[in-house]
Amino acid sequence: MEPNSRSYIYGLGFTKFIRDKKKMEILSTIVFLISLPPLFLFLLFSFLAIKIFTGKSINNPDYPPVKGSVFNQLLYLNYLYDYQTQVAKKQPTYRLLALAQSETYTTDIRNVEHILKTNFDKYSKGKYNQEILSDFLGQGIFAVDGDKWRQQRKLASFEFSTRVLRDFSCSVFRKNAAKLTAAISELAVSGQAFDMQNILMKCTLDSMFKVGFGIDLNCMDESNKEGNTFMKAFDDTNEMVYWRYVDPFWKLKRSLNIGSEATLNKNIKVIYNFVDNVVSTKRKLLAMERDMNVKEDILSRFLVESEKNPETMTDKYLREIILNFIIAGKDTSANTLSWFFYMLCKNPLIQEKIAQEVMDIVGSEGNVDDFVTNITDATLEQMHYLHAAITETLRLYPAVPVVSSLRNPKPSLL
Repeated sequence: MEPNSRSYIYGLGFTKFIRDKKKMEILSTIVFLISLPPLFLFLLFSFLAIKIFTGKSINNPDYPPVKGSVFNQLLYLNYLYDYQTQVAKKQPTYRLLALAQSETYTTDIRNVEHILKTNFDKYSKGKYNQEILSDFLGQGIFAVDGDKWRQQRKLASFEFSTRVLRDFSCSVFRKNAAKLTAAISELAVSGQAFDMQNILMKCTLDSMFKVGFGIDLNCMDESNKEGNTFMKAFDDTNEMVYWRYVDPFWKLKRSLNIGSEATLNKNIKVIYNFVDNVVSTKRKLLAMERDMNVKEDILSRFLVESEKNPETMTDKYLREIILNFIIAGKDTSANTLSWFFYMLCKNPLIQEKIAQEVMDIVGSEGNVDDFVTNITDATLEQMHYLHAAITETLRLYPAVPVVSSLRNPKPSLL
């Protein structure tokens, strides 16, 4: 019996050993899984640090001083331009380190003139900016360089200088200004609080879309469901595209179609489908109205121009060109007007002087429609105080506070 008992004891000991070993393996697995995220974050941080701080000539006096990395800007995202202004007061030209390169920021007027005027041809959007912008802006003027940029710039300069387009755009802005005044008056009478920037964004989008495509979105009165869907997709897309500048993983998310990039992809499809329908409809209408010489909106005028070069100026290309012009006019105008009214609220004396100047030149009798009708190029040229106040607003709060350019590589000698 003893050998059997000893075997039983040995068997119990072996079973206990196996059980304890399994417990240790499970415990080790749990510890490993718990430590995995911090380990991954540590390795990721180390990789980013190495990529950012190596090969950037940090202490080289021939380069502008380093004031941190581009990721520092995430800490000041809600007041980024105020932060950049404070840094620029102490150091007009400085660098922020990024993964693949260092980015130079400058407010020195000599550098600005060198980049944007005297040596403009030596700088471009560059591959970095084009990769970020092209999914939305395509081959539009804000995302291209060289011949395509020059072609669109030349065509736009010519079209915007024509009397027909100027008269049409002025009539559109006057009409929507009257609608804006009526909407704000109604809110003021009812004592409701409202978002000034939001209503101005709707007004400028209505105006720019009418000038660009010749159709009414009616975003201000929210009577057009498709127009409101387009507006939300348009605004959200703008925000998500610019978020790419501070998101190091946007390419990965785009390839996997997840997160913000999946939402961006859906919004771009909404925008493109809406605009493609407009372009297609306009082209059909143009074919039926060939006898009409007056083509007021930009799309109609570009469609006529596209007949001279149909292979290049396709519907897709036209869509991208005009979307870029809408972006150029919508946010810049709405943001400037928002800051302008903000400054007027802070400076009531200037507000009174501007109101008095406008009434002296245009008159204060009649209704809103009569008042708007009396605002012409001639009357606007007489409003010097108003012009000075808007110019000062643009100086304090630029519509485009940051312009990005990349130095073109030197040509190789063959």
